[in-house]
Amino acid sequence: MPAWLMVMFRLSGIFILAPILGSATIPRIVKVMLVFSLTFCIYPMLLTPGKPSAATLGVVIDHGLSLWTLLPYIAMELMVGLIIGYCASLPLIGMQFGGDVIDKQIGIGFADIVNPESGEQSGVIANSLFMMALAIFAILGGHRVMLMILVGSFNTVPIGGFSDFGGLVEMVKGMLSLIFQMAFRIAAPLLCLIFLQTVALGFIARTVPQLNIMSVGFTIRILNGVTFLIAFIAVATWVYVDQLGVLLRQLTFFFGV
Repeated sequence: MPAWLMVMFRLSGIFILAPILGSATIPRIVKVMLVFSLTFCIYPMLLTPGKPSAATLGVVIDHGLSLWTLLPYIAMELMVGLIIGYCASLPLIGMQFGGDVIDKQIGIGFADIVNPESGEQSGVIANSLFMMALAIFAILGGHRVMLMILVGSFNTVPIGGFSDFGGLVEMVKGMLSLIFQMAFRIAAPLLCLIFLQTVALGFIARTVPQLNIMSVGFTIRILNGVTFLIAFIAVATWVYVDQLGVLLRQLTFFFGV
């Protein structure tokens, strides 16, 4: 039972922060049943003779653990699942962050709507980019890669034996920097366009003082922003797919899958 519980809690981490599986739209009872089902499917696979996970699980089964001894190991296993789920969701967060910047710059950031995936409010463009990234994640099989990394981690990270906290911090720091770069790559072209438009409207305001630039400029900024976004959506998709591949490869390399 202690070994089975630790496997279950490592799997539980991806149902809290991971894309699709950790969605707020999935009822909690469904998530609990999915965790139990996956644990019953994966646990016998880990006991296959010859696998590294079989030896570590055998040690836990032979020695047994009391409740108070089990709690720190459960927290460690849950942390491993949370890290995998959180790192897999970072590209989606980067897309949403880039969309938030675009929303604020073109002036529609006040019209926030609820993101059904996270349950938080975000701008219209940010929410649209997030949903597009989520659909691409599912189409490319990102959830299957995430489960593969999690299952493979039992062979490289023993049950209750995770100790590379320094490497984990460095990996997360590197991923966060990549996500900020991705958000900047998505929003930077529009920022340049808005800058040029602001300079042009400034010259017009000096040339034709009678024209109400504030009212005209606001409408032009929205039209330019939406038109540019329609033309730029293919590039944003390419940037997202590229960064998603980089982050999943880093996760695979870190856990030795």
